[in-house]
Amino acid sequence: MTHREVLQSLTGLLLGMFVSILAGTVVSTSLPVILADLNGDQTAYTWVITATLLATTVSTPIWGKLADLFDRKMLTQLALVIFVLASAVAGFSQDTSQLIAMRVVQGLGAGGLTALTQIVMADIISPRERGKYMGLFGAVMAVGTVGGPLVGGFITDSINWRWNFFIALPFAVVAVIMIQKTLHLPKLAKRKVSIDYAGIVLLATGVSTLLIWVSQAGHQFEWASATTAWMLAIVVAALAAFVVVELKVTEPLIPLTLFRNRTFTLGVLGSISVGVAMFGTSVFLAQYMQLARGANATQSGLMTLPMMAGLLIISTVVGGVITRTGKWKRYVVTGSVLLTVGMFLMGTIEYDTNFFLVSVYMFILGAGVGMVMQNLVLAVQNAVSPQELGVASSGIAFFRSLGGTVGVSVLGATLGSQVTERMGERAADLGAAIAALGEQGKEIAAALAGGSIPAVHSLPEGVRVIIESVYGSSVASVFTVAAPLGFLTILAVVFLPNLALSRQTRQQRMEADAQKAAVETAGAEGAAESLGGSPRAVESGAAGSVK
Repeated sequence: MTHREVLQSLTGLLLGMFVSILAGTVVSTSLPVILADLNGDQTAYTWVITATLLATTVSTPIWGKLADLFDRKMLTQLALVIFVLASAVAGFSQDTSQLIAMRVVQGLGAGGLTALTQIVMADIISPRERGKYMGLFGAVMAVGTVGGPLVGGFITDSINWRWNFFIALPFAVVAVIMIQKTLHLPKLAKRKVSIDYAGIVLLATGVSTLLIWVSQAGHQFEWASATTAWMLAIVVAALAAFVVVELKVTEPLIPLTLFRNRTFTLGVLGSISVGVAMFGTSVFLAQYMQLARGANATQSGLMTLPMMAGLLIISTVVGGVITRTGKWKRYVVTGSVLLTVGMFLMGTIEYDTNFFLVSVYMFILGAGVGMVMQNLVLAVQNAVSPQELGVASSGIAFFRSLGGTVGVSVLGATLGSQVTERMGERAADLGAAIAALGEQGKEIAAALAGGSIPAVHSLPEGVRVIIESVYGSSVASVFTVAAPLGFLTILAVVFLPNLALSRQTRQQRMEADAQKAAVETAGAEGAAESLGGSPRAVESGAAGSVK
């Protein structure tokens, strides 16, 4: 395909990706208003966020396997339709249960878009050429991530929060039409398809229970409790049964033979801390900006622009260099080091750290994520057979999402304990500051006693500084705890086999493999006929002569 044909094919795909990101981020600034209107509590707030992450994580490998069996173009459109229809229905929610249910369906669609975007790229762009197009995906990610909260805040303030869920509909209609008209993919060879239903059920059961446990432990029940024991028993039993099933079925959901491929195994390990960095920073940076620096929701989105800039600019530049030179490993190793350094630097911030320094730290962290995240997928796609490209690509996305979701839950518990500890250390100072406010202080004290924090930027200075200092150092401790995971990524990418990037797309590789197999078969048959025997006899004779 020419450069222009590739851009035309990517247009609908990029728009679909933008729709999914926009629909996911546009509600972030509106959730407090939404839950207040639907009479939701803190548990509902947690589930509104967790439900989507849970469904996305579980469904990603399923979509990846389906992409190896069925039409990827049709699957991409289906995932987009599922996602946007769920968003539209969520806009009519009358209670939090309906909203959470639709967020689950949204997650199913998002898992498809996450997996299929990478797989379709491999269909139309060779690994060697793919780098120069990564900037387009980075730009869409940055615009959707930063623009979503801004648009959501404006819509909520000027119209109604329900329109946050409707705004993606026109974009989705255009995306489906453009994908239909511009995305031209080679058809898969017809063959008998066997779907691993048992594997799907067992994986969904095991992973869902694991994620529910880590997200609820420490809040709904104690980490060391009977609930923890029976949930972990379900996780172990389901995943053990999943392994047994995958070893026996014809079309396994996640072929365990993939782990014989060193690039895939190391890519999985490297993706874990990337997931924590990618998901964790978005969650905890927002809290840092709002609770430690007194920003409102819209301002906090703008204040994280340095990280998005690092991700976008560096991934675009490095992608172009990889396409031009064919060298990729040095940049993945450098990115893993930058990611680790960035997380350690973020562990040094306080509420009053010079914002220019914080911006530099965020830029370094974003640059590290940008250099590692997409290029790990690129390395894996380049190393596996074209028949397993879909399941391998989604496997990396699955473990990245799994690591991020588990990491965010554990780090969230760390943040809660750090805030409690530091609040206790500053209790006397906080009590004195509240007492000095008179009647206004009683309202603030009641809010704090109830476990809620008023808008920090609206608090009187004496109280505000204490709250900001507590959250500033607490968020920093979260990054300090997460930073050592970066060493896992460094070790993983250092030992990645430095394979040359192929100049062939997935279809071209499949055709080349088929031709090679045909030539080898024809050669064996020709040798057998010339000797008046079978290919097996020829092989035996050759072995005997060597012996």
